[in-house]
Order: sequence, then C-alpha cells, then structure tokens
Amino acid sequence: MTTYPFPSAAIRAQLLKGGVIPAHPLALNQHRKLDERRQRALTRYYCAAGSSGIAVGVHTTQFEIRNPGIDLLEPVLTLAAETMDQHVVRTGKPIIKIAGIVGETRQACEEAKLAVDLGYHIGLVSLSALQEANTEALCDHLKEIARIIPLMGFYLQPAVGGRLLPFEFWQKAIEIPNLLAIKIAPFNRYQTLDVVRAVWSSERQDVALYTGNDDNICLDLLTPFHFGGPEQRKPQRMVGGLLGHWACWTRSAVELVEQLKTYTSTSAPAPQQLLQLAQETTDANAAIFDAANGFAGCIPGVHEILRRQGFLEGTWMLNPQEVLSKSQFAEIDRIYKSYPHLNDDHFVQENLHKWLD
Repeated sequence: MTTYPFPSAAIRAQLLKGGVIPAHPLALNQHRKLDERRQRALTRYYCAAGSSGIAVGVHTTQFEIRNPGIDLLEPVLTLAAETMDQHVVRTGKPIIKIAGIVGETRQACEEAKLAVDLGYHIGLVSLSALQEANTEALCDHLKEIARIIPLMGFYLQPAVGGRLLPFEFWQKAIEIPNLLAIKIAPFNRYQTLDVVRAVWSSERQDVALYTGNDDNICLDLLTPFHFGGPEQRKPQRMVGGLLGHWACWTRSAVELVEQLKTYTSTSAPAPQQLLQLAQETTDANAAIFDAANGFAGCIPGVHEILRRQGFLEGTWMLNPQEVLSKSQFAEIDRIYKSYPHLNDDHFVQENLHKWLD
C-alpha cells in the first residue's frame, strides 16, 4: 500500500487558513556571491511582517541557484529554514516552509529529499521541465514526489516557462492524497477557472487555493467561486497568495489580505474602495514586474524595491544580462508617488537594523 507523508495538524491548519506567502529573493553582493547577512534579514522581515509561510528555491530565488558552479540551492534552503525555525521558537507562531521543486522526476525527487531533510513542509512543484508529457505522465511524476513530501500544485503561465494544464489534469492531480494546496498563476481567467472548478468537483475540503495571478491579486481573493449544485454549498475561495510581488512591501500585503478577509468572511459586497485598491495593486505590480516588457525585469524590479528600502546593496542577479528594463526605474518612481499607502517603508525603517544584526 502506498503511503504519503503529511505535515503536522498545525501546518495543515495554517495552510487552509491562508495568508501571505512571499517568494524569497536571493541577496547577492557586487561579486554576485550570496550575502548571507542580507539573505537572513529578508527571511526575518517576512516572518516579522506576518507572513503565513515563505517559499524558497522558486523563480524569485532565481533558478540558476541549481547550476553547477553556482550550487546555492542547499545553502539558500538551509539559511531560510534555520531563520524561520528561530522565529517559530521565539514566537510560537507556525511558518509554512515551502521549497520550490523543479526538473524531471529524478532531479525533482532529489530536491524533495533535500527539502525534507532541511525541515520543509511542502514542495511547490513546477512542471516546466515536462513540456511534452501527457496527463498520466505528469500525475505519475507528481506521485513520485508526493511519496517524499506533501505537494502544492502549480499552474505557471506559459509566457514564463509554464505549460497548459487542462481541467482533466487537475481532476487527476487532486486525487493525490497529500496534494494539499495549489498556486494558481496562469494569468488567465479561463485557466484559473479550470483549477478552481476541478477542486470544486472533487468535493475535497482540504485543498487550499492560493493566487499567483499577479495581474488579479485582490479580485482573486475577493471572488466567491460557485459552479452549481446546492445553493447552500459554500463557494470555493482563494485563501491567500504565493507571490513574488509580496517579496517586497510585505507588511502592507499582510494588512491588505486581513482587510480583504473581513469581507470574504461575510456575504457583504466589497466596497468600491477595495475595487480601486485592486486596480492600484495591479498597476504597482505592472511596474515592479515589468509587464510592459514581457516580465523581463520582474525579479530585478523586486530587488529595486528592496534596494531602496536598504535590504540589498544592489539589484545584481546571477545572470548579468537580467537587469531592470529601460523604463522600469521611472515606473517604480511613479508607483511610489501614486500609491504611497501600498509600501511598508516605515515598518522597514523601524526594524531593518534588527533584521541585519
């Protein structure tokens, strides 16, 4: 009989409760080497800001950390896990440790074993390496990883390396007992509905849905999804987000989600100011993620915010060709001026010296 590992009851409850999960960036010095002091400071910031979890080894962490000669996957996962554990010991508040898992089955299983050895609770599995695999092969791949670590499914938009994952795939994937969450990030409403409808039709109550749709963060969190059947059945909802966008201005993101949840916990209609806030958040994301240039500067954009706040000394990436786009600096200036209520600069200024200790 096949057995699947599950996280503790506290972590499962935290996952279902939802909240803000930042995708952890990579702090580099001017020589493009890991700056451990600043890397730890970022993790401490996310914990102090009220994040419900942190995802490490994902796109925002830069996939090149796995490249031979760079070999930063294990050091980066270790630093983050140790720092999160220290926060939990100090505060008693759980933090969901999520490890990004990529590659074909052999590599993915090796990464899953490493994550488990380091104490990670969930594996966020990218299927980008299996572009030609059919639904059966994709689900077999997920099952192999699920025997090692509980899963968070991941629908990544094809524009940045993902692949189409139809309704039928999600129907089969949800049959994996320890697939406990899904990050929905196709940047496409039809494909988003495929995932939510598959969970709805499965009638599983233990799968937590997280938005990764950077162009629709607030509306995803406000929307009740109902696909027919008894009217008294509670609608499906996204309980939080796992986002590179939340790797900066994280305290404000936590406050935003708390504000949104005051409306989603009732049947009250969302007020107009929340719809305006949704538009402002998307506009800010467009600047930070460089939507005008096909997201070419999405990680450097996050780094630029963190540089301005004092977390990073520069916006250096492992790939020297990955830089801010020509108009991006001015666009970030614009959103700082237009939406001062979206940043958390005051919170950072008050605490940065402690996080850098």
